[in-house]
Amino acid sequence: MNFPADLRYTKDHEWLRLEGNIATIGITDFAQRELGDIVYVDIDTVGKDLAAEAVFGTVEAVKTVSDLFLPVAGKVLEVNADLNNQPETVNSDPYGQGWMVKIEVANPADVEALMTAGAYEAMVA
Repeated sequence: MNFPADLRYTKDHEWLRLEGNIATIGITDFAQRELGDIVYVDIDTVGKDLAAEAVFGTVEAVKTVSDLFLPVAGKVLEVNADLNNQPETVNSDPYGQGWMVKIEVANPADVEALMTAGAYEAMVA
């Protein structure tokens, strides 16, 4: 399983990559494996300011639907439109082309409170 060291992680299995005050967010390799084949990603929160841990969308796999939780407070700027036609990209490349949203982070210091790769790996072990 893959745990990139440059990312931060949540207990709900989302990852976050911060560049300036813009964060790219997706679900972890562990999460996509647990969900199985992803068939639909539903995110309709573009333009909305959301609190940390607020639901920003859902991901649907063959057997289940799971909420997606925002790791830190911010404004949803962009959704990965490629997932509309290729939701399976979340399975094949969760940390790359399978990203889900980009947000403007309300307080970049909040990112430091998220788990490191080592802490996340220990949690899911």
